[in-house]
Amino acid sequence: MKENFEIFFDMCIAHEGGFTDDQVDNGNNQGDGHGNRGSTMWGVTAYNWAKYTGKPAPIEVMKKLTKKDVMPFAKEWYWDGVKADLLPHGVDIALCDMAYNAGNRPAVKLLQRAISATDDGLIGKMTIAAAHNMKPEQVVLNFKDQRQKYYDSLGQDRFIRGWTNRNDQTTEKALDLIEKSNAR
Repeated sequence: MKENFEIFFDMCIAHEGGFTDDQVDNGNNQGDGHGNRGSTMWGVTAYNWAKYTGKPAPIEVMKKLTKKDVMPFAKEWYWDGVKADLLPHGVDIALCDMAYNAGNRPAVKLLQRAISATDDGLIGKMTIAAAHNMKPEQVVLNFKDQRQKYYDSLGQDRFIRGWTNRNDQTTEKALDLIEKSNAR
């Protein structure tokens, strides 16, 4: 839902936090696409920022990124990329938060598994219809389970606690949005 983008963005940025150049983080291992060491700011990897802007994104550039800089990137690459405006309240922010965290295609596959759709990672009319044909609360809870299975499968013990907390908090926020939507 269109009106939920800013709710998603504020929640997502709170999960992501500020600057990091942790090379154990797979997102930083790609470098910046221009031969520089990778880093992340507000959850945006230097590699993706360089692709988005068409310019190198060394550490100095990444450290200067503001939330306002990152917002159009998040909208275009993730919110619009998973067609969140076409999804039910709550499902939109849960899917988009996972897309921001793991990429659009993996996130969409998890949604498709949660709604018993073909898990091709492409969000089209059939996936959107299937998401609307279930109670949004059930979609969100099924998605939470799929998301946790994905995190557990990665075998990255260093990050699992944070990912689990993020999954729990996102689910809680999504269910709250659904409840508020139903009360209208």
